[in-house]
Amino acid sequence: MSSKYLVKDILKEITTTLNPIIDRASREAQLLLMAHLSVDELWLLTNQNSDVQNSEKLLEWVQRRAKNEPLEYITNSVSFYSEEFYIAKGALIPRPETELLIDEVIKNIPDKNAKITFVEVGVGSGIISIMLAKIFPNASIIAVDISQEALDIAEVNIKKFELQDRIELRLGSLLEPVTEHIDYLVSNPPYISDNEPLEFNLSYEPQNALFGGTVGDEIVKELLDEVLNRNINLFSCEFGYDQKDKIQSYLKNRKFKSLVFYKDLASFDRGFTIRL
Repeated sequence: MSSKYLVKDILKEITTTLNPIIDRASREAQLLLMAHLSVDELWLLTNQNSDVQNSEKLLEWVQRRAKNEPLEYITNSVSFYSEEFYIAKGALIPRPETELLIDEVIKNIPDKNAKITFVEVGVGSGIISIMLAKIFPNASIIAVDISQEALDIAEVNIKKFELQDRIELRLGSLLEPVTEHIDYLVSNPPYISDNEPLEFNLSYEPQNALFGGTVGDEIVKELLDEVLNRNINLFSCEFGYDQKDKIQSYLKNRKFKSLVFYKDLASFDRGFTIRL
């Protein structure tokens, strides 16, 4: 790449580079250039003949994307529930279907002003805790993760949204660092089986946020044990599309008020809420 280009020409060159490797290469070229120039789509579409200065940074970004590194890690930005969040290696990239987990919580807490203590296990980048804090202004949240790297990323986002006084980060495994009363437990835990083959681009994401054990549902079951043993009234959890029957079987002889499953937009089973 030379040092100066028209917008339309640099988009064409990035697309050509990515085309053999990436689906929707032309769209990804737009997203990379928009992030690099800090412009929106309208600017890009109306300035096709404008000069832009190329840089080593943009060239590096394109080369990284050509190696299947996720776009979100390259641009350090991810959209979730209509908000933009900081993301980096060390935290799982939020998926659109996890927005449904937020929707499930909203269904179960009709009073948005409720004074409630949420605990999130596996906070990752902080997106779930932050959205809950924004939706429920009187809620307090304890957010736990086994990875300090993930907690550091979550802290960046919590500061961005000025929620330091509402969300407390704690390092530890599952509910081990939480001794307080919990009104509502929320989690998008690792739930892929250890021997499941993954797409190459997932190799960039933290493996401890993906793999949940030999079967895959072990961590979900550990959390259910905590819910039942500690008498936590509500627990909403994302899980694997093939784990509904296993969860139902695991809870067969346990006492609870209700167990409601929900599906994602592709009609796959995606999670559940248990109420004691």
